Amino acid sequence: MALSDADVQKQIKHMMAFIEQEANEKAEEIDAKAEEEFNIEKGRLVQTQRLKIMEYYEKKEKQIEQQKKIQMSNLMNQARLKVLRARDDLITDLLNEAKQRLSKVVKDTTRYQVLLDGLVLQGLYQLLEPRVIVRCRKQDFPLVKAAVQKAIPVYKIATKRDADVHIDQEAYLPEEIAGGVEIYNGDRKIKVSNTLESRLDLIAQQAGLIQPGNLAKFQLSMCGQLVGGETHTQGLTGLRVPNGSFVHFPQVTCVLFVLPTPRQVTSSPNSA
Repeated sequence: MALSDADVQKQIKHMMAFIEQEANEKAEEIDAKAEEEFNIEKGRLVQTQRLKIMEYYEKKEKQIEQQKKIQMSNLMNQARLKVLRARDDLITDLLNEAKQRLSKVVKDTTRYQVLLDGLVLQGLYQLLEPRVIVRCRKQDFPLVKAAVQKAIPVYKIATKRDADVHIDQEAYLPEEIAGGVEIYNGDRKIKVSNTLESRLDLIAQQAGLIQPGNLAKFQLSMCGQLVGGETHTQGLTGLRVPNGSFVHFPQVTCVLFVLPTPRQVTSSPNSA
């Protein structure tokens, strides 16, 4: 039985509605999938850019921190250099002041004689030579001669050795030095410098150029001690002589100087 035109049209409309519905559903499915893929890609891109931004700022922070460290290091170095310069200036002033005080020791004849006695005897002990030459300032000749006369018997008793000690009267030490002696072996190849300036330099070396904040007390090898301007006598422990025996020495008076306590020198990075 044939369908009427109305039925055909109805069927066609029904089929068209079905097709249209399927198309709409398919379009919605495509849109949803596209939206999902878009969101995923957008999230990936956002995360990638976020990481890049974070890395960029982390790098910037590290650069800034590094620059701060470099600047702080430079400031600290400048501050240290400033402190070292101030320390060197202070040490120079202290040593200059100490050298000026040496003249007071020389002016006190009794005190200076005791000092020369110790310096001459110490030189003999250090050289252990049969023939010794002593150089001194011309004005110190009488005192040095007396010191040599005292030192020879003490040296002989302590070392069981003879010593021919000659005072050089042809080449005196310069008059501008503070005092003291230089002692040579017979051929002048070995020298013991016991001038007051050389002893002061030795004091500065042994003390590590003075420790701030503490009273600078110094001990010379094989010598006594002067603390606060008072002379103290300290016996020499002894000396091992070439034959291998250990010779114990009698007491020898020597003079050391106590430099003024230096003031604290401080600085900070801000002051640089």
